[in-house]
Amino acid sequence: MIANMALTINGGVDKSGADEGVRSISMRGGEIVGIVGPTGSGKSTLISDIEQLAQADTPSRRTVLINGERPDPTIRTDPRRKLVAQLSQNMHFLADMAVGEFLGMHAKSRGKTESMATETVKLANTLCGEPLNIDDHLTSLSGGQSRALMTADIALISDSPIVLIDEIENAGIKKQDALNLLSGEGKIVIVVTHDPVLALVTSRRVVMSHGGMSKIIERSEQERRICARLAEVDDMLISLREVIRNGLVIEEMP
Repeated sequence: MIANMALTINGGVDKSGADEGVRSISMRGGEIVGIVGPTGSGKSTLISDIEQLAQADTPSRRTVLINGERPDPTIRTDPRRKLVAQLSQNMHFLADMAVGEFLGMHAKSRGKTESMATETVKLANTLCGEPLNIDDHLTSLSGGQSRALMTADIALISDSPIVLIDEIENAGIKKQDALNLLSGEGKIVIVVTHDPVLALVTSRRVVMSHGGMSKIIERSEQERRICARLAEVDDMLISLREVIRNGLVIEEMP
């Protein structure tokens, strides 16, 4: 896959057919960029355009460039060369196989050793409160375990340099840790969110309105400080969730 990749989205039109306010935005590996806006503002359409590497052939007429150039058509059609991995709130496994078997197959298909399965499970268990085992069946995993597993899989096994994350605020995983893990692997992380913690983790956020990219907000120093305080609250909520899940009362917290 492409190392140190640059992704550029050239603006098209909004729902009314008018030019988008943002004419172009570029991102590089290791960056976390947010997409925010009210329901119906066009967030899902934007990530769909990125996933498809749109070439002015979608209703938005946006163009997506890789390293400043139009991508080779085979990258858009060959699943083995796919540049984009997706992580969403509603993830369900259909295959009834063991976690280790699934990860081993994925690693082998990517030209990596099947032994990476153990490392991937270990990493997944740092992201969620419910430990999962390599012998667990995929269909028995909870939503949080599934998303933690796929986050670790994308970080360690997947070669896709772009990760699209669609509203994981209630995903049952350590959200900030997940984003920092993926960006730390040099991937471009694009997250659609209503969660103020996640929105403020991003270095920039694209504001959507009426189906178009209306503006880009750079994270301020004040927002950075607020984010740190919110992160402490978020960590406390995760701890409380585990206390309640395990049948304890708050006074029994360690």
